[in-house]
Amino acid sequence: MTKHNIKTPKWITEEVVDLFKAITKLRSTNECEMFFRDLLTITEIKTFAMRWKVANMLDKGATYQEIEKRTGMSSTTIARINRWLEYGEGGYKLLLKRTKRSKKESL
Repeated sequence: MTKHNIKTPKWITEEVVDLFKAITKLRSTNECEMFFRDLLTITEIKTFAMRWKVANMLDKGATYQEIEKRTGMSSTTIARINRWLEYGEGGYKLLLKRTKRSKKESL
């Protein structure tokens, strides 16, 4: 269940929950690489990685033009990522906050 909805959204099926639970069992970057390479195509992995990069750039205040130039992503895709960053379920913000914290701790 999400914080915004009283009932579980239709896309959250038993299979989706099982997948999410399995992902939380991964213990290292290497394990993530192995699992996601088996689960997804290289193109899918690169697409997800680029969306994450765009979210990071938006969080740091980059303009759509800067992001489009550096990533090759369309302004429509950038806007969609920005919309989810600002009004989504909070997943982008959660991980952006955690990755910032872990970078500070490793300094």
